[in-house]
Amino acid sequence: MSQSPLDPKQLAFRNAMAHMSAAVNIITTDGEAGRCGITATAVCSVTDTPPTLMVCVNRNSAMNAVFKANGRLCVNVLSGEQEEAAKHFAGMTGVAMEERFALDPWTTGSEGLPVLEGALANLQGRIVESQEIGTHSVLLVELDDIHVREEGDSLVYFSRAFRRVERAA
Repeated sequence: MSQSPLDPKQLAFRNAMAHMSAAVNIITTDGEAGRCGITATAVCSVTDTPPTLMVCVNRNSAMNAVFKANGRLCVNVLSGEQEEAAKHFAGMTGVAMEERFALDPWTTGSEGLPVLEGALANLQGRIVESQEIGTHSVLLVELDDIHVREEGDSLVYFSRAFRRVERAA
């Protein structure tokens, strides 16, 4: 499928978003529709009562339907050491989906989801709402299990590149 050229407003928006630092996450799921994962930066907190995240997934991604069909996902907030995993799950390295899960230490979380060991946080939950907006599905995820690691640097995406942010001493 060929993409049409971006209009000036779309290009300006993309350039502006490149200046917005964002945490890098691998979003995973497993269930009747299959196991998969994607790298995503479009993740943010919605509320702490109940603990809820917003996760945006491109509607053209084959994984979009898998996430929705399974109805559950895990947001793995990546540490600075996990850039290679981010590249694999972003599809930048040509590694097949099942191989991606063999390259790093993954476990099965309490919710039956793939959980990346060494991530700064693993947030497992249920998709409670989905809305289609433009090119993306906006998924609201109510969290059932949260694990936080208290050490490690963060991996962010800024100016179209992965960057490591060191934890203050």
